[in-house]
Amino acid sequence: MVKRLAPLVACAGVVVALAALVPDQIDPVNMTISTALDHSWSTRLALAALGVAALALWAGMRAQRAPVGGWPERLIVVWGVGMIASPVLPEMVWQVLACTTLPVATAQLVGRFTDDKRWRVVARPVEWLALAAGLGVAALTYVALPGDGVMIGLVERVLLGVEVATLALLAARLVHLTWAHSLPNLTGPAFRNMSLTRSK
Repeated sequence: MVKRLAPLVACAGVVVALAALVPDQIDPVNMTISTALDHSWSTRLALAALGVAALALWAGMRAQRAPVGGWPERLIVVWGVGMIASPVLPEMVWQVLACTTLPVATAQLVGRFTDDKRWRVVARPVEWLALAAGLGVAALTYVALPGDGVMIGLVERVLLGVEVATLALLAARLVHLTWAHSLPNLTGPAFRNMSLTRSK
């Protein structure tokens, strides 16, 4: 049950989060995500949905015996719990969890995916996303310290966007691995015979 439902829950969580992240009255450039949590219910909903998506992704990948054991899966779980608990966590703690755990997990998964034939197809995109996340973390560190917080909200949201893209990519691959065999073969003999029958 977990093996089949977890990928769908992960995808649904990403979709809900993207729908909830519609621009509202907050300042997305200068207001941090942590500050937005106090003023925007949609931000709270989006982060909670991402947290659920991350935990479902973790459960689904474990059920599929994906190469995520050890630190990658721990970091994914910590990121997911951090998203769900974001309204009650101190801002600094949340920023550290949100901006470091998933990028580090993504970087560690690149080599593992390369060596696994089921996940090799996403190894290169994951590598690009890991690189983008690393650059985002570096930019956020600069903005938060010597940059005096200029455009910190924008940098946070760009980094979060990279993390959401990572979740979406892994969730899509998990759905394919879990459900592809259940879908009809649209090029197989059965489909061709059905098409011929309908055409008569």
